Amino acid sequence: MEKGQIRKQIWDLMEERGIARFPRPVHGRIPNFEGAAQAAERLKELPAWQEASVVKANPDSPQRPVRRLALEQGKVVYMAVPRLREEKCFLELDPKKLRGAEDQASSIKGAFRYGRPVAPEEMHKVDLIVAGSVVVNQEGARVGKAGGYSDLEYAIGRESGIVDENTKTLTTVHPIQVVDYKIPMLRHDFPLDYIITPELIIETRHRYPKPAGIYWDELTGVKIQAIPLLRRFQEQKQT
Repeated sequence: MEKGQIRKQIWDLMEERGIARFPRPVHGRIPNFEGAAQAAERLKELPAWQEASVVKANPDSPQRPVRRLALEQGKVVYMAVPRLREEKCFLELDPKKLRGAEDQASSIKGAFRYGRPVAPEEMHKVDLIVAGSVVVNQEGARVGKAGGYSDLEYAIGRESGIVDENTKTLTTVHPIQVVDYKIPMLRHDFPLDYIITPELIIETRHRYPKPAGIYWDELTGVKIQAIPLLRRFQEQKQT
């Protein structure tokens, strides 16, 4: 099954079975789901979460409880600017500067209000990556919403040295999003080390290699021109 078919199947199921939560419809999105807050709470049991002091998280609705928990526990959180449209394409949320505004800062609007725009060279080394997902399997394969930005953010992290092959990756999902069939994985797709549902922590023990950096041969000129940081990286490579 192709990724587009896989996405549609799960989006349809989540709507039909009443699992989807605001914003609706979930088609075209990282779907918010019933139990997202409980899945975030489950993270407290994961040693990789307990040990992390710096977390890079996606900005989507179902992972807002994860971002809030991280800030409440004193972890620095990085969120990407949508579509990486600024050269300082990440927002740094420092819990020491929030003073009780952790809940507000965990939203997209709040992150822009309370966060500090930073470029990768200004960022701390990332201990843990939280990704949003549409579909996953227990082998650690993941399908996002088709924009490719999560994989590109990972590649930028590798290219900048703030992420390495030992940086753990996880997602929070509803059990219906965990499938038992093979998901196509390309070389730029990063695999998941952990899948967190409201009831379970699944350690994938995947065998997929993690992307080593930006694969320039897979990027179109249009994509590079649309993302200021990629333009800068490319210019630096050419000098």
